Amino acid sequence: MGTLVKTFLWFAVANLIIIIQDAFAHQIKCIESGRFYRNPKTEADLLWSSDECSRYYLCLDGEVFNFQCSSGLVFDVDKQICEAKDKVNNCDKVTESSSSKTTSSEQSDQCELKNQIKCSNNKTCIPNDYICDGSQDCPDGSDEAQCDPNKDPKGASLCDPSKCLLPNCFCSKNGTEIPGHFHPNDVPQMVLITFEDSINDDNIDYFSSLFAGKYVNPNNCPIAATFFVSHQYTNYFFTQRLWNHGHEIAVHSVTHRLPEEWWSENATVEDWFDEMVGQANILNKFSNIRLSEIEGLRVPFLRIGWNRQYLMMKEFGFQYDSSIVAPYTYVPLWPYTMDFKMPHKCLWQMVINQLEALDISCATLDSCPSELSGQEIYQTLMRNFNRHYSTNKAPFGIHLQASWFENSEYLAAFQQFLDNILSKPDVWFVTNSQAIDWMQNPTPLKKLLKFRPWDCRKRLKRPQEIACQVPNTCHLVSRALKEEIELQTCNECPKRYPWVKNEFGID
Repeated sequence: MGTLVKTFLWFAVANLIIIIQDAFAHQIKCIESGRFYRNPKTEADLLWSSDECSRYYLCLDGEVFNFQCSSGLVFDVDKQICEAKDKVNNCDKVTESSSSKTTSSEQSDQCELKNQIKCSNNKTCIPNDYICDGSQDCPDGSDEAQCDPNKDPKGASLCDPSKCLLPNCFCSKNGTEIPGHFHPNDVPQMVLITFEDSINDDNIDYFSSLFAGKYVNPNNCPIAATFFVSHQYTNYFFTQRLWNHGHEIAVHSVTHRLPEEWWSENATVEDWFDEMVGQANILNKFSNIRLSEIEGLRVPFLRIGWNRQYLMMKEFGFQYDSSIVAPYTYVPLWPYTMDFKMPHKCLWQMVINQLEALDISCATLDSCPSELSGQEIYQTLMRNFNRHYSTNKAPFGIHLQASWFENSEYLAAFQQFLDNILSKPDVWFVTNSQAIDWMQNPTPLKKLLKFRPWDCRKRLKRPQEIACQVPNTCHLVSRALKEEIELQTCNECPKRYPWVKNEFGID
């Protein structure tokens, strides 16, 4: 599926989509045959994707009308009906009477001239970027035939530091080297607190107590966290206030759907757009957060979607993902870009270094053994922090869900931990985006008090970006969830509870 199609499928409101589709129909050549036909232009371009094969047209009195088969079906131009993909082999035909205009040899030559790849049927050419993108664009499906994580024709090469240069690329052969080749004594110990899931009445008091201004960085700015927000039950008024106070708001999907395996095994590129770009649109619409400041995402259950996920991220403009869990090592890994051994340029991976608790490795604090006492939690946090602090000072990530604080001993242990490490002059609590800012421009400790990305000077905000005093409380019906859900926002209430493919709640 091409960039233009993706753009209006996921970023335009519903009525604008209709206008664009109607305008597209007017661009199709009229064939006065009285029968349905395909787009003649596409035949010349030698591209017959499943999406294009599902579209068909009819010209009456010089006016072209466009149609599209239901999801999963393509149009059989000979039978003049929509059929299952495996039953249609004439996607390269415009009309019933037309035939392929080129031989296999000519087709191959034309593929090379267009710098495209030939499908296994020797008839169809597709762009290189369509290989392993999660959508079958070859009629025979050969473009998606060998796309598992271990055997990927688009897989990146091993790290080459001579070619991977800051600010847009960073890698090291063992993953432990410090950006800028700094000595650890010149490096700040960054601590990254990240929360997942919805923001609402159940957890806002915890966030208010932790980030009320008691805990500050060496430059006297309040510590900040990154919130990966999922949609269901989120209070967008609270979310807007957190953003106003300097926290980073990132994406954690619209539905957070089950089963866990769906994200890594079944979600298509379209699904990734619906879930992640859809949630970015919801945050922008109902919390007034600038799309340009929604830079990262974390996949539910840490089930990454490989090329399909990263193609979506690259297309939308996400800067980083924070879903990959590294195996436990004594010397932790620094974040890296995904130019090498991970596809797609200029995407950062905020890698999750596992914690060690009671000889067990856990990716998130709330997934560590639940029988730990408050004192054992404090000792676990200090032991893992010191592993970073005493080696290469890779950012120390504390990843959790706010419900973990329901255990009052755990909340007290966490606050004791904050008090302890913030007494050190080289410890900074920053957001994921701020950590990337430092890595792109490594700055020694002695200059950090003037490091602009980490100060807390008020950024100029438009009036609607400042959270209101009293939000609108919207009681909305959700067709997908089959229940009424409350949504709070400083903006006008939508007509329906927002969801995938209807992120603005229009209908």
